[in-house]
Amino acid sequence: QVQLVESGGGLVQPGGSLRLSCAASGSVFAINAMGWYRQAPGKQRELVARITWGGLTNYADSVKGRFTISRDNARNQLYLQMNILKPGDTAVYYCSSVPPCDYWGQGTQVTVSS
Repeated sequence: QVQLVESGGGLVQPGGSLRLSCAASGSVFAINAMGWYRQAPGKQRELVARITWGGLTNYADSVKGRFTISRDNARNQLYLQMNILKPGDTAVYYCSSVPPCDYWGQGTQVTVSS
């Protein structure tokens, strides 16, 4: 059974930080690459950060230098450290494999506003 549970979102002022966590089932996590996606109102879901089993990372240009993705393979956990947050980062954030599996979790809302 596929399980993806995101947590750690919230309301933060511009320039602030948040750390997102994702608990994933082994069947999803065993796929080599995992990623964080986000979907803002009225926009398509987009991949913002990707990490391979071995720890190689890639980032969307919009978050490069501000976000850091990491994973704990022993615990099937995925993380996203988000720094210097901007209003444009406001979205629901999801974790999944890359490419994504058919199932999506409930996501976690991140709102950046003063």
